[in-house]
Amino acid sequence: MFTIDAHLDLSMNALEWNRDLRQPLAEINKREAGEKDKPDRGNATVSLSELRKGNIGLVVATQIARFVAPENPLPGWHSPEQAWAQTQGQLAWYKAMEDCGEMVQINTLAGLEAHLKQWEQISPKAERPVGYILSLEGADSIVSVSYLQKAYDNGLRALGPAHYGPGRYAQGTDATGKLKPDGYALLAEMERLNIILDATHLCDDSFWDALDHFNGHVWASHNNCRALVNHNRQFSDEQIKELVSRGAVIGAALDAWMMVPGWQRGISTPKSMNCSLEVMVDHIDHICQIAGSSAHVGIGSDLDGAFGREQCPFDLESIADLNKLPELLANRGYKQQDIENMMHGNWLRFLRKAWAK
Repeated sequence: MFTIDAHLDLSMNALEWNRDLRQPLAEINKREAGEKDKPDRGNATVSLSELRKGNIGLVVATQIARFVAPENPLPGWHSPEQAWAQTQGQLAWYKAMEDCGEMVQINTLAGLEAHLKQWEQISPKAERPVGYILSLEGADSIVSVSYLQKAYDNGLRALGPAHYGPGRYAQGTDATGKLKPDGYALLAEMERLNIILDATHLCDDSFWDALDHFNGHVWASHNNCRALVNHNRQFSDEQIKELVSRGAVIGAALDAWMMVPGWQRGISTPKSMNCSLEVMVDHIDHICQIAGSSAHVGIGSDLDGAFGREQCPFDLESIADLNKLPELLANRGYKQQDIENMMHGNWLRFLRKAWAK
């Protein structure tokens, strides 16, 4: 079944993890065998060929670069200008993938419809370019609000104002507090440019503050349920209800610590914690029960978002295994239309409405 994944850090993997995503997945992992600089070395699940194998023809692909003040212990860049330059290198990688026919940027409704038609027509599958919608995870690299126009002109169509910790515009996971003063100007400019607000990673205070001040289109590219795993990174039922009322779609994520309670990084294993794709369906089902329908949840896997097979469902070897989800959903009683909604239809409906202007 045609599938949309609303959150993949492809350029980060290509540049910071030094992965040639054009290579077969086995070759990527073979080349990393024995490397110890990152915990997921040799455990990658994502490559462009695996996306095609799984019929994942459209993804939301990120740029990401955090600014860190001197007192901030998180990894990141020491100035917004450095962070901006990092995102521009990531953009250059996407453009290089376009130049060699591996990917195509989707940033208009006409482009979306043309890509969907082309994806079904091109044969063999190996020659299909993967469509990507450009998103910025954390706004720290936006040097000033005026830079947002530059980003939009380069294809940016979704933006999450914060990532982990305190940000220049908003507060993220594990932080507290409302938007920074420039955050309100950022939201106003996003609204003017029709850039989608990604509510993922906003701390509770900033989440409610942002939704109070933003009248544009809102989604959550990769988020799970606090009722199932109690952490501020997850959405409470109240937040899910608010997103549903705004017409949002929430992408279910596959990072094990967000899926099962009690996960200990570097200690827990997917099998020991019984972390499987069925657990992803638990989170999907919880959102559906709150929404009263299947219309507000999709996939936002975050696979290889600084983790690999060591920290994702044990029955997933590659991103192509997302094609196991339709059967699992059917086993839970979901009808064909519901399953199509969750695999691709909800994201398409959202984009068609957001880009109809």
